[in-house]
Amino acid sequence: MTRVLSVASECAPLVKTGGLADVVGALPGAMAGLGDELRTLIPGYSAVPTGGKVVARLADLFGGPATIEALTHAGLDLLILRADHLFDRNGGLYVDAFGADWPDNPQRFAALSYAAAHIAAEGLGDWTPDVVHGHDWQAGFVPEYLSAMGCDTPFVLTVHNVAFHGNTGAEALETLRLDPARFHAHHYEFWGQISALKAGLMGAAQITTVSQTYAEELMTPHFGMGMDGVLRHRRRDLTGIVNGIDTDVWNPATDPLISPYTTLKGKAANKAALQAEFELPKAPGPLCVLVSRLTDQKGIDLLLDALHVVLERGGQVAVLGSGDPSLEVALLERADKEPNLAVKIGYDEALSHRMMAGGDSILVPSRFEPCGLTQLYGLRYGTLPLVALTGGLADTVINASPAALARNVATGIQFSPITAEALANAFGRLCDLYADRKVWTAMQRNAMKQPVGWDTSAAAYHALYEATAGNA
Repeated sequence: MTRVLSVASECAPLVKTGGLADVVGALPGAMAGLGDELRTLIPGYSAVPTGGKVVARLADLFGGPATIEALTHAGLDLLILRADHLFDRNGGLYVDAFGADWPDNPQRFAALSYAAAHIAAEGLGDWTPDVVHGHDWQAGFVPEYLSAMGCDTPFVLTVHNVAFHGNTGAEALETLRLDPARFHAHHYEFWGQISALKAGLMGAAQITTVSQTYAEELMTPHFGMGMDGVLRHRRRDLTGIVNGIDTDVWNPATDPLISPYTTLKGKAANKAALQAEFELPKAPGPLCVLVSRLTDQKGIDLLLDALHVVLERGGQVAVLGSGDPSLEVALLERADKEPNLAVKIGYDEALSHRMMAGGDSILVPSRFEPCGLTQLYGLRYGTLPLVALTGGLADTVINASPAALARNVATGIQFSPITAEALANAFGRLCDLYADRKVWTAMQRNAMKQPVGWDTSAAAYHALYEATAGNA
């Protein structure tokens, strides 16, 4: 058994802005089946339940007192960092009510890393982690603080999205309690700035990311977002482990948020209900759904340029998401002109389940996608993914190529290059496949049989934890 302290800025079902929270929330249960014991440290935002047992106190944590509370919630063994001066505020996890980053984000998440290092160095009663597993830049300073505390507990960093570095100016060295002697290229200095992500990448015993293709992409200038050189330097310690999904929560046979189904006939009832909910008429073509942040990274501008193809072929598109205000407006204005395009701005977990159940195809036209979860939900629900050929989308969807169709293994459609023209061509292929009901239903059945849970990935993490703890 390996005891692991998982450190993250969000965790489903308590606090969530994206797929990171789903992974952090699902991993402990997946690992428990293999004998590993995970406790998850997250910030005590105002939305996080109170009432836990205080297991540690920090008199001065970046500007105020803090406690660490042990709490069990939704089957998770949680450690809540209560530091009201840092986390108890109105607004989002990372941004204020106006959408601007909290100016003290460097201190807020340095505090999370510091608390993690404190737990590793001092233990919590009779529990001391064998490994600290950090997620993204918010946990990046853990190895710096471990070093400062003289603690040799090994650190594993998972990169969910390399685009976010957690950078701040060098003048913050003292306030972040970082060793100035380590402000150089081999630790946390990044082009004259302090970089939390680089600190994690350089200090980790092992680095994982959330698909094998993304691991390879990260070492290229196009996808590495400035960290490609660091990742090439650490290539021997970089592993891609694809994410899984919670197959109990996402199960079309038992999902309480839909009309449960085990057959494609049962899925048809959900499609009719979804069309009614979005006020879409019945149509001869496929109902495509998109559940996403509305940003250029997610390819929403490409969708706007290409969706005319599926609409002209008798298809429909239903969108749920929020993000770039200009893209929100563009989608809403387009929906006003197109009776078969419907858009709802916002976040709605229950509606996302209904869209997975009712859609014929889930659209993921991302310019880059480390892993992606929506295509996995789509596979589980027989909602065939139409995805860009990148990252985890490349690793989890079997393209409907002539060879794959001949072998009856295709589960979706991939397109490349990632352009509006290629997406338009993919929409044409989608409509052709949908018109051939025998081929389409075979693909749906293939999709629903795909292993999208955590079994394979959990085994990979188990081996990684065991090897890392053994080498400490």
